[in-house]
Amino acid sequence: MKSSIVVIASLLSWAAPSAAMAQTEAAPPAPVSSEEIEFSADTLDYDFENDIVTASGNVILNRDGYTLRADEVVWNRKTARVTANGNIRSVSPDGDVAYGDKIELTDSLRDGAIDNLLLVLEDGSRLAARSSERFPDGSISLDNAAYTACAVTTEDGCPKNPSWQIKAVKVKYDPVEKRVSYEGARIEIFGLPVIPLPGLSHPITSENRSGILVPDIKFDTVNGAALSVPYYFNIGPNQDAMVTAQLFTNVAPLVSATYRHLGEKGAFQITGFATYSSRIPTGATQALPNAQEDFRGYIATSGSFRLDNNWTLSQSARIVTDRTFLRRYDISDDDSLRSTINLERISNTSYFSLAGWAFQTLRTNDPQNRVPVALPVIDFRKRLADPVLGGRILLQANSLAIGRAEGQDTQRAFASARWDMRKLTKMGQEITFTGFVRGDVYHSSDNALNDTAVYRGQSGWQGRAIATAAVDVKWPFIGEAFGGTQTITPRFQVVATPALSNLSVPNEDARAVDLEDSNLFALNRFPGYDRYEDNVRATYGLEWEINRPNLSFNTIVGQSYRLANNNNIVPEGTGLSQRFSDIVGRTNVRFRDIIKFTHRFRLDKDSLAIRRNEIDATLGGKGTYAQIGYLRLNRNIGNQLEDLQDREELRVGGRYQIGDYWSVFGSAIIDLTDVSDDPLSVSDGYDPVRHRLGVAYDDGCLSLGLTWRYDYEDNGDARRGSTFLFRVALRNLGV
Repeated sequence: MKSSIVVIASLLSWAAPSAAMAQTEAAPPAPVSSEEIEFSADTLDYDFENDIVTASGNVILNRDGYTLRADEVVWNRKTARVTANGNIRSVSPDGDVAYGDKIELTDSLRDGAIDNLLLVLEDGSRLAARSSERFPDGSISLDNAAYTACAVTTEDGCPKNPSWQIKAVKVKYDPVEKRVSYEGARIEIFGLPVIPLPGLSHPITSENRSGILVPDIKFDTVNGAALSVPYYFNIGPNQDAMVTAQLFTNVAPLVSATYRHLGEKGAFQITGFATYSSRIPTGATQALPNAQEDFRGYIATSGSFRLDNNWTLSQSARIVTDRTFLRRYDISDDDSLRSTINLERISNTSYFSLAGWAFQTLRTNDPQNRVPVALPVIDFRKRLADPVLGGRILLQANSLAIGRAEGQDTQRAFASARWDMRKLTKMGQEITFTGFVRGDVYHSSDNALNDTAVYRGQSGWQGRAIATAAVDVKWPFIGEAFGGTQTITPRFQVVATPALSNLSVPNEDARAVDLEDSNLFALNRFPGYDRYEDNVRATYGLEWEINRPNLSFNTIVGQSYRLANNNNIVPEGTGLSQRFSDIVGRTNVRFRDIIKFTHRFRLDKDSLAIRRNEIDATLGGKGTYAQIGYLRLNRNIGNQLEDLQDREELRVGGRYQIGDYWSVFGSAIIDLTDVSDDPLSVSDGYDPVRHRLGVAYDDGCLSLGLTWRYDYEDNGDARRGSTFLFRVALRNLGV
């Protein structure tokens, strides 16, 4: 192969036996061809007899995108070999950088041998070897090599050992495929050999590649030791899949698969789990003879598609073969599964939804044939563009059909109109006038199959007309206080609605009524449409807010008064059944990002007993923090209303950062409910539900975690016991 050096060509024309010069200031040479090596150096010697060029001092060679820097470069034109010595740095067209003590290359600068190689790849990962060879296709073979994606220097530039590395007898790096392959590999974590990795290969690019992902290892007292090995399939730039084989020592293997697709209109994914194993029926207490061999599985799918600028179609579905499969295989703790489909149209002034809902119960002693299916659910809302009498108009039409295999069926439709006008007075009061009208039509059957009489309504066709007028006045007072801004806002509202025949229609969606700060000033304090609060009532409250640098404080408290009793539709204990309601409030405190505190409460109007006490608090920063959540519902409601049972629960959790990378963490859920709160409760007032403890390490390159979790509840073959989960994640190491 003919080769030339641009600068040498000009020197040879002088016929000088030797030359020592810096870069010449002669006229620019002709453009460099693919067969030419362009270079610069402080000094240059040419041995005419042996045809050897020696460049010294800051030598830079370029050819076909390959760059070589060194203290000295010797080019033997007869053998077409280039030898570089001292402070060697070689850069490939892809940006990979190789460092070495001595490099012997052909004059293409692509292939040759390198001693004591350090190869810094495009993504920042490193390969090091005592000896190596680069081939014409750009691939590199390394002997007795090591690979790591971790930094080998501190932030101050001091050297440090990588937290993990892979050592192997032989390593091959393919720059075209962007992949590293190993022979005789083992992984070392903190310098200790941990796991042999025969046949290992992985990419060194952010592009998705097919292959084996990092396995998961865990152990629990029910399933025994478990190993999950996922294989990732890169099907295309907009779709992929993953198949995972899970092996257990105490239960049959489990296979799962996930497929994801992203298109021009939207995206969807589907996940499935399958096994053939024994199961214990829900409620059984012994493993045998109740165990049954059967196919067990679970499927979940979700997706959303933007049909045009206004229309969207979304769906989600979750179906499982039996009630304990998800918990037995530690997939989910949900006690019910929901499947939905929804077609929506959203514009600047309107909203339309056509939806369907289905549920699968996983609760013990909860018959599936009593679980409702809602199809169709139609909702349309339209906001008029122009004000009417100075206020805004919102129109709504809604229809719902609920069916059960065995139980009450209900169909409902209504149309409504709401008018709101907001005014500001010269004295600063904000006054909102509201008018609301609605007409309802219901049809129901098999009402007697509803176990709760207050929810049944009358069978057949029923109608209801609703008319409401309301005035809401806010009067904020703003001023400086406590080094910040203080706002005190008294609020007063009057709502009037003629008496309604609420009990003549079924109650499907307005059962879990409870007075709290979020619905204190609502026109209707019921959560759904099937019950509507009538009579005349006045609601009054006070909000106090302080804002100063790094600190915010907000609290609200209020109560309502009804002219007449209305406990025929509002159960005792909800805070709304008497003329005077209970007193409700909420307090929020936030100090920088260190303290976040929320407290909600409801006090009995007569005895000031705490009927609702809810606390959520976080103390600490990102690395070290403590969390506490407490809920007590003491509503004194009978057990005939399952949606309003009393309960008491404590949730605690926290993390403590040890140094820069280590941390310990934990959490616990404790059921404090006893028979005085819920007559059906079997708890003794202190019944742990679950706790979790663990330790973790994360330096951005290596993540390690060991977690111990204990579940205290039995449900069929989902048994109480310990679960140990070991997690390891290595940057760049997956497929």
